[in-house]
Amino acid sequence: MTERNRVDDARVESRAKGLTAEEKENGVDDAEALAEAVLEESDERADDRTRTPDGKVEHRRSEDTVDLTE
Repeated sequence: MTERNRVDDARVESRAKGLTAEEKENGVDDAEALAEAVLEESDERADDRTRTPDGKVEHRRSEDTVDLTE
């Protein structure tokens, strides 16, 4: 087992032990499989921060999100 696999296994195990309230409420048959899927998706989004589910990229500045007249 490589060092990367040990780190990934530790992340999966840690995430599986720390299910969110929603996940616990809905019941999870395989916490490690869920954790692996969640972490994989999270890593993919972190690697490509411009990727969105609908393929559109929105570029806003902070002044576009607040009313500066107040």
